[in-house]
Amino acid sequence: MTFKVLCDVHIAFKVVRFFESRGHEAVHVNDILEGCYTSDSDISSYADENGYTVVTKDADFQNSHFVKNQPSRLLKISLGNIPTKRLIEILDANLDDIIGNFQAEKCFIELGEGFMEVIPLII
Repeated sequence: MTFKVLCDVHIAFKVVRFFESRGHEAVHVNDILEGCYTSDSDISSYADENGYTVVTKDADFQNSHFVKNQPSRLLKISLGNIPTKRLIEILDANLDDIIGNFQAEKCFIELGEGFMEVIPLII
């Protein structure tokens, strides 16, 4: 099953390559729209219009997700300034669960060291 991710500016390009190496579609915000100058709301709109899950460390996206339902699918990385290699290891260890949960139209996942909190859309 293909998973589409849009990595925010503070997510390393190696994470994009990680997702691609696992057969998923991945793009970095620096490669679309206005690159690192793209507003969070434009990133959210682009992600929702094109079926991407936003991957970010930015709490502003989390606030927008819960207040405005944008972006509709959000993976919030709450790991601080860990090495990218460690982030990729954690993503890899949780990838099947992450992908499974993001089959929902709307979903929020917060990924931290030793935990993954999933908040699906409740209708």
